[in-house]
Amino acid sequence: MIRLLIADDHPVVRAGLRAVLESEPDFAIVAEAATAERAVELAAEPGVDVVLMDLQFGPGSTMNGAQATAAITARAGAPRVLVVTTYDSDADTLPALEAGATGYLLKDAPPEELAQAVRAAAAGRSALAPSVADRLLERMRTPAAALSARETEVLGLVADGLTNQRISQHLHLSQATVKSHLVHIYTKLGVDSRTAAVREARGRGLIR
Repeated sequence: MIRLLIADDHPVVRAGLRAVLESEPDFAIVAEAATAERAVELAAEPGVDVVLMDLQFGPGSTMNGAQATAAITARAGAPRVLVVTTYDSDADTLPALEAGATGYLLKDAPPEELAQAVRAAAAGRSALAPSVADRLLERMRTPAAALSARETEVLGLVADGLTNQRISQHLHLSQATVKSHLVHIYTKLGVDSRTAAVREARGRGLIR
């Protein structure tokens, strides 16, 4: 029996996941969490094999799903974490996978795909949404053209309308470092402006 913890701030989503997963004879839902912090607490208790983790939680949570994943997987003997979210940009997938997530699935995945991903995660195997897997492979094929996690983070803040000064404050970087990141971003994306960089990155699925 694979014992599951569902972490999502939307009760309807939790109920939907429970309904799908409880139809599988080898799954048991042992806990639910409405905040990332509660998910970390419950995952530390014995009896959880896989955590189904959302990435974005409401105002009741000060952590996001990637941060919760890092906190969970940092413990010895921790359960596996399978991210189940609506977001598939590099800005979302890279931090989650770097935090230790075993798999990354989208919420519109068919029930059978979700079940397969849970079983794969429980066995320690990776389970990735096709769009996520495709982009990770592309990053491996052309590493020189791929944005780093920090560059993706900077560009995401540019897309949010932040100035270089505010980005430097937000990320605790010097403005010169922010400008250097932008120069590298422009080169990799083949553009020459902030607007063009955001448009190109969104078109490639690098940021939301």
